[in-house]
Amino acid sequence: MASVVRHLACIQGDRNMADVAVQHGVAEAYEASLFGTYSKKIGMWLFLLSDSLTFGALLFAYSYGRISNPDWPTPFHRESILNATVMTGCLLSSSLTMVLGVLAARRGDRSWTRNWILLTMLFGSGFIVLHAQEWTKLIAEGMTPFKNPWAANVPQFGGTFFTLTGMHMLHVTIGVIYLGVVALRKKWLPVLLAIWLAVWLLTPADNVFHTGVHVILLGTVIAAVILFLKPKDYDAHDVEIAGLYWHFVDLVWMFIFPLVYLMSTRITG
Repeated sequence: MASVVRHLACIQGDRNMADVAVQHGVAEAYEASLFGTYSKKIGMWLFLLSDSLTFGALLFAYSYGRISNPDWPTPFHRESILNATVMTGCLLSSSLTMVLGVLAARRGDRSWTRNWILLTMLFGSGFIVLHAQEWTKLIAEGMTPFKNPWAANVPQFGGTFFTLTGMHMLHVTIGVIYLGVVALRKKWLPVLLAIWLAVWLLTPADNVFHTGVHVILLGTVIAAVILFLKPKDYDAHDVEIAGLYWHFVDLVWMFIFPLVYLMSTRITG
């Protein structure tokens, strides 16, 4: 059977894959990708391409609103800018740890791969917490998707701000869960579920993020059920694909940070 696998793979011009398949006892025909890369990676690139159009439209809408309204509010003072700068540092650090995780996965070092991914998740979680605090502060000051206390004649500021930053924070949250599923699946996934459950239970019911955390928890449970129905440990390609998503999310923030925060700074004497 092994010779059949090798022969089928060699016909399609991939002798190395045939050898790997035989060495690991994989008795199945290997079909080379039409584009010379894995289908999962192609799928992720296509998703990121479509997602970039979504964020591009949101960034354009925010930019157009800001340019066309001379009274566009500038609600972010020194504390908010400092907070956003720390958030940026978290994402930049997470990109570095994600790269190190991918390199460790390519070396076959599962222990360090998991450690780097967990550290990336930690930076991502820090970003989410800081962003949630920023939202809570703005909401407490009277800002909603339909109004803001700084420029009553520019009600669309709240809608564009919450839509743009909220969409990005949702992507970061999904990314943290995604990385957790990649790193902790099969063995430690119940621990991940327990952590998310604890976060939800510790979130006060009257908190503005309570429902959102609940939705995230449900999504995690659904993902866990799917994975447990077909358990599979991660490989280097899974880590690399997760890294593509994570770097994209970080890149989007590099546009949001200067456009939304630095260009809307409240200058006080």
